[in-house]
Amino acid sequence: MYKNILVPIAFDSDAKAEAALAVARRLADDDSDITLLHVMEQVPGYAISYLPPDYRAQSHAAVQAELDALAARLDHARGIVVEGHSGRTILDYAEKNGSDMIVIASHRPGMGDMLIGSTATQVVRHAKCGVHVLR
Repeated sequence: MYKNILVPIAFDSDAKAEAALAVARRLADDDSDITLLHVMEQVPGYAISYLPPDYRAQSHAAVQAELDALAARLDHARGIVVEGHSGRTILDYAEKNGSDMIVIASHRPGMGDMLIGSTATQVVRHAKCGVHVLR
């Protein structure tokens, strides 16, 4: 099976996160490492002034706590929060950290996805390792 599995987590659907964790668990060996990764997108400059001064730190801490809770349910798992553009950051993290499988949830594509592409589409097209997409 796989030794270093990356599971990008978006908190827009608990069911999708649960499904991704279940697949990662099935694809992992007993000693596999599983990384739950959440990418925090940058808040546009025009909007950041309307948010509390500690918004980013509080958001980061809250997301890290959620990932830690999810990771605690798996063997050899950890949660990581990074900042950047979702698709590119997932790909960069996977390559830099030697991931041999990415398990990523997808949503039903809409017109916007047809024009600019979803995160899962970008990961599938450009990943240098295996990708398992959940619908």
